[in-house]
Parts: sequence; structure tokens; C-alpha cells
Amino acid sequence: MELNIVGRNIEITDTLRNYVEKKIGKLDRYLPTLTEGQVELSRQTTRSANDRHVVQVTLRSNGTILRAEERNADVFASIDAVLDKIYRQIARYKGRTYHSQARPQGEPLPVQEPVEEVAPVIARRKRFVAQPMTEEEAIEQMELLGHDFFVFMNANSNTINVVYRRKEGNYGILEPEL
Repeated sequence: MELNIVGRNIEITDTLRNYVEKKIGKLDRYLPTLTEGQVELSRQTTRSANDRHVVQVTLRSNGTILRAEERNADVFASIDAVLDKIYRQIARYKGRTYHSQARPQGEPLPVQEPVEEVAPVIARRKRFVAQPMTEEEAIEQMELLGHDFFVFMNANSNTINVVYRRKEGNYGILEPEL
């Protein structure tokens, strides 16, 4: 397997490179058809120290792409956590391919009993007063609360908006139209 290790805002030391190669190299045992792997290590400047180090692993195997991403305060812990996700994805992928090949061609699919779906339940309802504020104030309030989104009354447009944190660290605003 060809392995490509990329660092963004982080120096790839020999210790870190060896650790990644050792851990990713073991994946060949579980999925021998792996042809290419890319590991992207990045350090982001976030207020939450728990999300500082981001590790994203992308594996290619016979046209199938397996991808996982994990965030943690420590880069080595992020690598271990993302590998746990990859192991689960490999097990799920191998289970699907094994079960699809185990059935002889021409044999009909087994009939499954219909599963009764349970409707989702609203577990909590929260009411709050939407204070008029600017978008910058809403972002600051969201960060102070440690949330990923925040609903507010936009003082400029006099409408209800939602500010949210995007994966790359920027922010987005939802502006509903009535």
C-alpha cells in the first residue's frame, strides 16, 4: 500500500511519521486489497483544546473509499481514535462483500420480515428569549456557551437566524425565508 502523510499547520516529525506508518501499516492485515492511503494531520486554532488536532484517513481499496476523521487534544490520541473508526468500517465493508459473495448466483434473496420502525421521540423542548444581536455577537455567545450552533434575532435584518460552526473552523449563517 502506498501511504501519503500530509501535515497542515503541524510539523511531521520522525516519531509522528513512524507512529502513523506503524499503525496504518497494520491495516493491510485486515484488508489486503488496500492500494492507497492518505493521512492528513492538522492543527487548528480553536477555542476548545479538545478539538485542536484533527486526523483524517482516506483509504482506497478496489474502487471503494473508506474515510474517517477524528479530533482530539493530542495528535496520537486522534490517530488511535480514527483507526478505531477505520477498523469498524473495514469490518462492515468486509461483512458486506462476504455476504454478497456467499450467496450463489441465481438464488433469490432471502425474504426478511418487515421490521416495525419506532418513530423518533422529542426528548427535550427548550424555550428561550431571542435577544436582538449582531452576527459577531451571536458567534461570541455561541463560543462562550461551547455550542456548535446558536439561534438569535438578527438586529440588522430583524429576522431569526442560526449561526453554526463548520467543519473547517469557519462559521455559517442560516437565514430562513418566510
